[in-house]
Amino acid sequence: EGHWSGDVSRLRPDTKLRIEETMPLAKGRGTAIFSSDLDVEKDLHNHPGIEEVERLSATRYLVKIGAKGGGFIRPILDAAVIPDSPFEIRDGWVDWQIECSNKSRQLLIRLLRQDQIPFRIVSTRLSGNYLLTPRQRHVFEVGMKEGFWDVPRRTTLTDLSKQLGVSKSTLSAQIQRINSRVMHTFSEEIRKRSN
Repeated sequence: EGHWSGDVSRLRPDTKLRIEETMPLAKGRGTAIFSSDLDVEKDLHNHPGIEEVERLSATRYLVKIGAKGGGFIRPILDAAVIPDSPFEIRDGWVDWQIECSNKSRQLLIRLLRQDQIPFRIVSTRLSGNYLLTPRQRHVFEVGMKEGFWDVPRRTTLTDLSKQLGVSKSTLSAQIQRINSRVMHTFSEEIRKRSN
């Protein structure tokens, strides 16, 4: 309650807010760039925690968040973990992917419980052991089978997202993470084999 993105998404449970960038500022203030699949400009203007709203396009906004408007929740800050961007919020629930040590993960869980903040862990993995998370591996396997990485492609992002049961923006973010991990992991090998 009181956090701008949670409040706006609860007012519009049928919409999804996709936070692309956030910038915490002094005294609990901040800025965020996000997109929404519905027009939420009026809801933003009516929220007491939002100081200013700028529409960047039909579906994208820049908001300046006041001191009481909400940034990252206190347990995230106290555990010193950084959620990956972009992340999505729907009906008051945020979907974060966080890469951190086991110690930081345990601290975050303890702080969330201590503050009585409801949460659900979808998956965990040990950093460094696997190239892709189980979910990324599933997306990769289905994408390979359906020809998403073929040239020319045998399937589209839209069709693949339907097959996987996720939104296009969620799938796009997952594919960006997969591409990034693969490219960074094999960049030296690619350089050696290219001339």
